[in-house]
Amino acid sequence: MAKHGKKYLAAFAKVDADKTYSAKEALALAKETSATKFDSTIEVHLRTTLDSRQADQQLRDVVVLPHGLGKTVRVLVFAQTEGAAAARAAGADFVVDDDESLKKVEGGMLDFDVAIATPDSMGKVGRLGRVLGPRGLMPNPKAGTVVAAQDMERAIKEAKAGRVEYRLDKSNNIHVSVGKASFDADKLYENYVALMDAINKSRPTGAKGNFVKRVTIASTMGPGIHVDAGESFGGEG
Repeated sequence: MAKHGKKYLAAFAKVDADKTYSAKEALALAKETSATKFDSTIEVHLRTTLDSRQADQQLRDVVVLPHGLGKTVRVLVFAQTEGAAAARAAGADFVVDDDESLKKVEGGMLDFDVAIATPDSMGKVGRLGRVLGPRGLMPNPKAGTVVAAQDMERAIKEAKAGRVEYRLDKSNNIHVSVGKASFDADKLYENYVALMDAINKSRPTGAKGNFVKRVTIASTMGPGIHVDAGESFGGEG
């Protein structure tokens, strides 16, 4: 078993494992208990009552966080002629519009965070499933990453501003980043509220009752902090 340093142990000592915190308390505590030398990511982990094997209980969508994720998002676009021109004009970091550049991605050129594609390029993108799929980079209409040329500017702008995809994994959990430990606590809270609001709005038709049964917030390698899963945000600012 790995030995932990004093800073790490001190961070864990600040969290009451038996207490359920409000979201504001938990986010402030996650900032305080960030024990890494780098700027930790603040993560939200949700345990649900959904069953990912059931078609009417799938959950996959996107949310634009009001304060982004605190990092530069590199966007790659798969497109033809008009779509490729729109992508370059909108500030895409990489544009794949020929077989040569497609082969580079197929060969492992993955220096990007989000992949967007136009519908007419999806035939070729489909060949990259084994490369993009395991890394969560496969363009998908439901995630808003398969778009027409005229919507390219908006899609790239949202991706760079802090558009985050969330999805139910095979363990029926959802894991999403809401910012960095260096963020102001209020900005983290506003990102968290936007995320929870989006998840509730994308409620699957087969969900029963309150389908989010447990929420945990943590910084990278920091202690898990239990949050009130039933907290309402209507009256808070």
